[in-house]
Amino acid sequence: MILTLTTNPSVDRTVELDAPLERGAVQRAVRVSREAGGKGVNVSRALAMSGVRTLAVLPGDDDDPVLAGLRTVAVPFRNLPIGADLRTNTAITEADGTTTKINEPGPVLSSAQLDELLAVVVAESGGAHWLVLAGSLPPGVPPTFYTRVIGAVREAHGPSAPLVAIDSSGAPLSEGATGFHAPDLLKPNAEELAELTGIGTGHDLEEDHELAASACAVLVSSGVGAVLATLGSRGALLVTSAGAWHGTHSPVTARSTVGAGDSALAGYLLAHSAGELPENCLRQAIAHGSAAAALPGSTVPSLEQTTPAEVSITALTITLPVIEAHTGPGSGPTAQEER
Repeated sequence: MILTLTTNPSVDRTVELDAPLERGAVQRAVRVSREAGGKGVNVSRALAMSGVRTLAVLPGDDDDPVLAGLRTVAVPFRNLPIGADLRTNTAITEADGTTTKINEPGPVLSSAQLDELLAVVVAESGGAHWLVLAGSLPPGVPPTFYTRVIGAVREAHGPSAPLVAIDSSGAPLSEGATGFHAPDLLKPNAEELAELTGIGTGHDLEEDHELAASACAVLVSSGVGAVLATLGSRGALLVTSAGAWHGTHSPVTARSTVGAGDSALAGYLLAHSAGELPENCLRQAIAHGSAAAALPGSTVPSLEQTTPAEVSITALTITLPVIEAHTGPGSGPTAQEER
């Protein structure tokens, strides 16, 4: 079972245009769609569509539209009522796939509510194979919250604790990547990878996958189990202590990039849970991300809608930099290497 935590879920509203977005103009949409969203929610949606057992943990009242959306698509969830409406995020997509996103901040969670949410995650993570900590944090939540969750889960379950993946941005991603409790998998995009490591820019890393692999290697050497870095139309990278791989999908016609990275993470987790080799986990990640980009709005693909045979994988030769090792939980061989 794969457990996801989305602390700042949303209704994802996608407005499709048949012409380029014009600032200050009046334009007519050709299609509007709404889905239950947030990074972890999207991962659970993609997994559920492929028949993988998953549970989405999130704040939200029983009658919130986000939870109604999850019921509609039969995604199992455990919610924590908070007495406030969840946010709506709006994406505007143009005919060529260009996407403009406007994300609301989300409701404020009290310290007591955060404690309750943490307790739910600890309780539900028993027996899970993976725990995915995904998306932004609500206003006022300390950026160390994901690190706190990892520590609590590992302390509660010991050697049987699930593997942990983090997919976030800004301070929560940085704290998770460099904190005392390193994750087993980190999923940045090129811009986030550059920000995390100080190596190049997002554009540089998308164009130069060897440079991007070196940036991933810095994170692996600092204690992260593996890095799955999505590079937009340039494919994706997977770097572990055992090797590095780059992959690309044959060209697809992009309709919307909303949720493509979340689908890539779902594809990786699906393949990893099935015992696939690292390069095949990367292959399925790229296949899932490409399939999502070819679908409208924030639609996520099922396994049957992906084409892993269209993905080309190349092994890279890199040298892991020597960085002083962490001590304590997360040091030495990672949980991903041991299990």
